[in-house]
Amino acid sequence: MTSTSTSTTTGTDRDLKAKHRATWALGDYPSVAVDIIPELGPVLVAASGVRAGDRVLDVAAGAGNAAVPAALTGARVTASDLTPELFPAGREFAAKHGVTVDFEEGDAEALPYADDSFDTVLSCVGVMFAPHHRQAADELVRVCRPGGTIGLLSWSVDSFVGDMFRVMKNYVAPPPPGVQPPALWGDVDHVRGLLGDRVTDVAVFHDVLRVDRFASAEAWLTHWKQVYGPTVAAYRGIADDPERVAALDRDLLAVATRHSVTGTSVMEWEYVVVTACVRE
Repeated sequence: MTSTSTSTTTGTDRDLKAKHRATWALGDYPSVAVDIIPELGPVLVAASGVRAGDRVLDVAAGAGNAAVPAALTGARVTASDLTPELFPAGREFAAKHGVTVDFEEGDAEALPYADDSFDTVLSCVGVMFAPHHRQAADELVRVCRPGGTIGLLSWSVDSFVGDMFRVMKNYVAPPPPGVQPPALWGDVDHVRGLLGDRVTDVAVFHDVLRVDRFASAEAWLTHWKQVYGPTVAAYRGIADDPERVAALDRDLLAVATRHSVTGTSVMEWEYVVVTACVRE
């Protein structure tokens, strides 16, 4: 088959996607990928068995924190993301490592690629933020060839990031009906249900990213309010209400404290890796 996605987009969906694009363009997400979570991309690439010559798609790739490590194996890599504002940093990141990555704008729920186009389809804390999980999972399977590999790295349900989003949802407008929370991608049963019997050889492992670059929870929050798009957006939405700003500060600091190693400023952010083979 050579079809591309034919998913229809309603006005509500268009508005939602425009909002998502604007949110991730806020702050400086590329610095998060390079300075705070750089280990995650190589972990996913290794778990997915990417090899030289493979055709690889990194979905919701951001600035390429999985795409660039995949390219370093000698694979031919396309990085797709809804937010092209991230691409200049991604191209700079690729050039710094001496590799070529094709950065292309694309919606994870309606990928602009033909069926069976890639040997490996990856997403590193990316596709989990697509609002409609079933549509996104269908697209991952559709563009991966039979016998190819899907590799997903997501923040665990009860992770630091999962807790952070549960806190922030109390300070932002509710999403439209049908939008599912990102943290569900950290539930292995949920991911198995999304992929269903279209895949085989599902493998899962959990691990922890140790974040030790901040002197204190307060130092993390100051930085996070400047660089992480969803957090920047949350604070902008309540900027005229000092009491709510202070409350969000307290709640996020409490999350950072809960996920810190006792007596230190080191935070532990749990994640889960799921790999699967598309059924032939």
